[in-house]
Amino acid sequence: MSLLINPKTYHQKWPDQKTQDIMEKTITFFERKGLRSIKEDDQDIRWYDDYIRFLKEKEVFATLLTPSGYGDPDSRFDLSRVCQFNEILGFYGNSFQYAYQVSILGLGPIWMGINEAVKHKAAKLLKEGGIFAFGLSEKDHGADLYSNEMRLHPQADGTYKADGSKYYIGNSNRAALVSVQGRYTDKDEYVFFAVESGHHNYKLVKKIETSGNRNGYVGEFELVDYPIAPEDILSSGQLAWDSSLSTVNIGKFQLGFCATGICTHSFYEAINHASNRILYGKPVTAFPHIRKFFIESYVRLHAMKLYALRSLDYFRSSSNEDRRYLLFNPIQKTKVAQEGVKVMDMILDIVTAKGFEQDTYIEGAIREIGMLPRLEGTAHVNIGLVIKFLQNYLFNPVDYPVIPKRDDPGDDTYIFKQYTGGLAKVRFPDYRLAYEGVDLPNIRIFRSQIELFREFMERATPSPEQRANIDYMLPLGEMFTLIVYAQLILENCGIYKVDSDIVDRIFNLLVRDFSQYALTQITGAVNTNEQEKYLREMLKSPVIDPAQEMRLWKDHVEVLNGAYVMNP
Repeated sequence: MSLLINPKTYHQKWPDQKTQDIMEKTITFFERKGLRSIKEDDQDIRWYDDYIRFLKEKEVFATLLTPSGYGDPDSRFDLSRVCQFNEILGFYGNSFQYAYQVSILGLGPIWMGINEAVKHKAAKLLKEGGIFAFGLSEKDHGADLYSNEMRLHPQADGTYKADGSKYYIGNSNRAALVSVQGRYTDKDEYVFFAVESGHHNYKLVKKIETSGNRNGYVGEFELVDYPIAPEDILSSGQLAWDSSLSTVNIGKFQLGFCATGICTHSFYEAINHASNRILYGKPVTAFPHIRKFFIESYVRLHAMKLYALRSLDYFRSSSNEDRRYLLFNPIQKTKVAQEGVKVMDMILDIVTAKGFEQDTYIEGAIREIGMLPRLEGTAHVNIGLVIKFLQNYLFNPVDYPVIPKRDDPGDDTYIFKQYTGGLAKVRFPDYRLAYEGVDLPNIRIFRSQIELFREFMERATPSPEQRANIDYMLPLGEMFTLIVYAQLILENCGIYKVDSDIVDRIFNLLVRDFSQYALTQITGAVNTNEQEKYLREMLKSPVIDPAQEMRLWKDHVEVLNGAYVMNP
């Protein structure tokens, strides 16, 4: 069974009718709008009023993004449906998903804060169809929170005046509320406060034109003597600091689901085109290298979704006693999105010039996919974070209850109670548990690479100077990331009963990728003789099975020709 979403045969059954209606009516909205209309909006850089009206009419954001107790009885912040909705929106275009994702970011500091009045105000605005924005990044500092220049100036009457600007802010043109991070001028303390984009002291400086997300809105705004009353303050001090990072944990987690949606639609368009285009008297899909591209794209896309869904299980099950999500989430933000870039590169190699034609979905996808792993944190930032967990993950296992598949309805309240710090205390069970009872050729090879990596870190440990050099540590961080990526994928292969051919082929790719990073470490860094010895042993070739490749093509890929074509 394919894990790829197909709007024409959408079959997921949700436990409540409101959720079912939202998913199905959203698909109907986009299918009725049609590809041509979506592309025209994109090319004309037209704000999507029809989409915003639809969200308001169906109370989509109010239902999906309002925690229990603040909205209607069917409203809850349920990550299982929040994330699937991201995939559906990504399937039709990144700009649609972007308006949703930045609303999630904008709401984060509100739901995490202590201001109950603003929480109820936000719930009312969601009910009225409002969208939200997250004022964090600044033009000169990006996401460097330590250099934040937005300031709150205390006034004699106990109020404040806000001054400063924020840059690259989604929905900044229409946000009902913008959650803004700044600092008090009278004390060295962070603060989050809420402003309205329609206020006359809120100056929308400009729209930032980007090659992707053209009919969404990414903007720069400035606050000039904006009056802030105590009732506009969301949080201060440590809570304000925690709220910024914890909000990113929630919002940027959605990028992986958006990437799977983008790549899935592109895959359907590519298989339809290649199967029905005749070159030299035969279909393009008859060429061996094209089939290989399709098989690898299909398998990588399944790996992306398997990881994303499993990391969702851990995020929904998180608590102060189980913070494993702090490792799994940055991998979701970067690795899944980076894999999406690889998939889109192969799809473009399949369709070649067709992919640049303005009337195709792929043309927009190739402009937008590269943005995802680079939003709010480049790869080196997230890999640097991942490395912090390496010691405990590899060498200090503890027992944990098995986390089940989490598609049950529920209000995921812990995600609004996260705290920062304490990464060295986050523990993990033995990663080898995921491999018990699984014996496939490429899994055996990958396990040998894992154990060599573990020995490398134990017996040829990078020196303090090497550890301080991010250029040296990046390939090692990528190898460690693959180990974690593989664990969650393999866990979910069992949960979803994934065909053994797909599982083995996923690990074929993991073996190749692991070897590539080991080679990069050998050729791009100064290693000790012992380190290089281990790295050379990590260079492994996967088992290549032509019969398996033919089964994958016949049973999984070729059958998708015509399975989905978007309404024109």
